Amino acid sequence: MKNNIQKSTLEFIAALQQHNNREWFQKNKELYENARADFSLFLDSWLKEAATFEPVVANQTAKDLMFRLYRDVRFSANKNPYKDHFGAYLADGGKKSINPGYYLHISPHNQSFIAAGLWMPPAAPLKAVRQEIDYNLNAFESILKVPAFENFYGKVTGEKLKTNPKGYTSENPAIAYLRHKSWMVSHALPDAVVTSETLLRECLQAIKLAQSFIDFLMHPMQEISGATED
Repeated sequence: MKNNIQKSTLEFIAALQQHNNREWFQKNKELYENARADFSLFLDSWLKEAATFEPVVANQTAKDLMFRLYRDVRFSANKNPYKDHFGAYLADGGKKSINPGYYLHISPHNQSFIAAGLWMPPAAPLKAVRQEIDYNLNAFESILKVPAFENFYGKVTGEKLKTNPKGYTSENPAIAYLRHKSWMVSHALPDAVVTSETLLRECLQAIKLAQSFIDFLMHPMQEISGATED
């Protein structure tokens, strides 16, 4: 069982942040392969343990979760060829899923974190989730105000509209949530935690505490999917 990320993996990412170019990367390809393998082994352990209480991740592997380090720079002002972190998305459907799930971000200098929620869904799911929150505000807030959840994650964050979404007024008691285009919560993972035996426990705790939050966001998306299939 892999419980943590090696210090050498953080050191590789730190070096890459300082030398984000193909020449340096090619000279240090072995360091990258070692760091990637380290991250992959941790993800397999996380998946194995998570599958005991979160069935949607059963039968997935680290490859299904892990994002590529290589960046697509064709339409970006930032021409750095590599990302400055390792990332993975644990959700029904894996890393390419539009479903709510859990994102693990590994970066040195105490910049690692684990997040849970729904990031920038397409128009139809976005509308459905807003409606779910509007209709069931009390249930949504009761999830967010569970002390263990609030202590671990804090408040809901995510990109918002500057004005009210179509069909909703400022008088709506849920308007602060309805303006969201993403609904996310996150928990910081300092380097000392990332490289310690407590990392796996923290990541499993993150899932357990946010399951009700994820289920709430998933429900309207499942209804849309079912209606489409019908």
